Amino acid sequence: MPSKSKKISLIYFVILTLLFVGLVPLVLTGWLLSDKSGRELRSAENRYQIQLVQEKARQIEIFGRRFSSVVTTLANGIELAQNPGVISSAQTEKKLQSFLLDNPDLLALYLKPENEEPLTIFREISGSDVETISIEAAARQARGKILISEPKKIAATGQFVMAFASEVTIDGINVAEVVAIASLQSVSQGVVGANAASQQDLWNAGLPIVFVVNQAGETLFHPDPILTASRKPMGELKIVQEWIESGIQVQSALVPFSAAFDGKTREMIGAYSTAQLADGYNVGVITMQDESRALASVGEMRTQTWQISMAFAVLALVVGLIGARYLTSPLLRLVGAAKQIAAGNFSSRVETKNITEIGTLGETFNLMTDKIEDQIANLAKAAEENRELFVGTVKALAAAIDGKDKYTRGHSERVSRISVAIGKRLGMDGDELETLRMSALLHDIGKIGIDDSILKKPAALTDAEYEIMKTHPQRGYKIMSQIPAMKDFLPGMYMHHEMVNGEGYPQGLTSEQIPLQAKIVSVADTFDAMTIDRPYSKGMDLPSALERLRSFVGTRYQSDVVEALIDACNAGEVANGIVRQMAAIRSADEDAKRSVKLVA
Repeated sequence: MPSKSKKISLIYFVILTLLFVGLVPLVLTGWLLSDKSGRELRSAENRYQIQLVQEKARQIEIFGRRFSSVVTTLANGIELAQNPGVISSAQTEKKLQSFLLDNPDLLALYLKPENEEPLTIFREISGSDVETISIEAAARQARGKILISEPKKIAATGQFVMAFASEVTIDGINVAEVVAIASLQSVSQGVVGANAASQQDLWNAGLPIVFVVNQAGETLFHPDPILTASRKPMGELKIVQEWIESGIQVQSALVPFSAAFDGKTREMIGAYSTAQLADGYNVGVITMQDESRALASVGEMRTQTWQISMAFAVLALVVGLIGARYLTSPLLRLVGAAKQIAAGNFSSRVETKNITEIGTLGETFNLMTDKIEDQIANLAKAAEENRELFVGTVKALAAAIDGKDKYTRGHSERVSRISVAIGKRLGMDGDELETLRMSALLHDIGKIGIDDSILKKPAALTDAEYEIMKTHPQRGYKIMSQIPAMKDFLPGMYMHHEMVNGEGYPQGLTSEQIPLQAKIVSVADTFDAMTIDRPYSKGMDLPSALERLRSFVGTRYQSDVVEALIDACNAGEVANGIVRQMAAIRSADEDAKRSVKLVA
């Protein structure tokens, strides 16, 4: 018997393939999933922080509106009574005492008529503190506004309070001052938490830190009471700097930043939100957290991914050993059948041969693939050549028309680009945009039948000449409708002078009867005509041209088409190209004029 050459068994390829195909995607997928989970976790953390600071800001604003309403209501009541003397009545004092008891955060009310003794009602605070804070707040109060004082610490109780002041005016004269002094304890606990913690502990624990600063960056509320008491400036933190710089222009924002604490620089994720207590008095609610602590679960997820991947690798090895035995026989028969099919013998039967399985299988299918690929490449090349020939022909026709007049040079190409920009804004797909582009290129093809004396006339057309010019859509339709391949391009070519109010030509169609393609080419054609120079008029600037187009909405043009052009101009998709192209043409004309003068 002839000796057999040594073959490499398919079993080894199957095992290696299973390991590679099973393990690598698993590891890669696990890694990508963990990375994606990390991004989603970061996104969720960002959303949580934004929602957190916005909620805290709302709590502060509700607090501000609540006590602004207290002083405003009292001031309005005195103004309606038209008598500041009601402040001194026993009934007023009794009602205000009851009101004070019903509002746990309200510590004092101070009502001071002009040139009379004040009415002072208070609790958990001394009368002297009430008078000092109230006089200071009333002195700073601006006409017609609610004044909110900076937080002040009451020495006897250690709590912080804030004063809200409003003036009382009768017939334009300031007759009294109303001041409410509110405790900040509940709102502070609601914002930064009821449990006090030192700044050192907060940083070491990696927990979210929520605090509030004023417009100068000084601490108003903080979990660390020492920082609150000292009004520590927090401007060294980038997130506080950004909030101060943004003012009230940015209501809420996410800010990743680096911060140094205790000699160590940490990457932080944070957010801020602006709370407006009253006109002109804003505070910033800030939250921040060590990024590594916030995203710690991502590292754990990746470790688990590696562990699961290793377990699956072992499983793939076992399954590969068992499955390869079953796969070898059918694969061998498949190789023989593949050869017969590649040779054109479709009646072949599978036979078993002792061959190198994977190599032969690869060569066979490569042969089939090469043949198919060659055929597809040839078809694609022929299709591309046909398309280029078609587009080139269309462009040549358009250029031939535009070339008759130097003032319309490049007109069809510009109308084509403008139309495509509008079509994109209106959501057209790729095939529709290509059809629109061809239609716009050919929109003036009918002018090939218009006499040059009319086309090149350096002045406005007469009525008779204008009627001849108006026939170019029919002339173009008559030429191009004979070509089946031009069928889809006819609407823009034939109907681009129709108006939505039915007063256009050649058919006098109304809005519903005019195809979108024609509406787009109509707007693009008019826009280009407005912005180029004519012998008898200078081209309009961009804002004027757009405003002029907008004035024709509902009569000549459809609103969404005009707005799509305006959006494209604002995005620089149309205007920049028009400006550059017209600037080059005008510059060339001016150079030519100067050359003529020099020769003369």
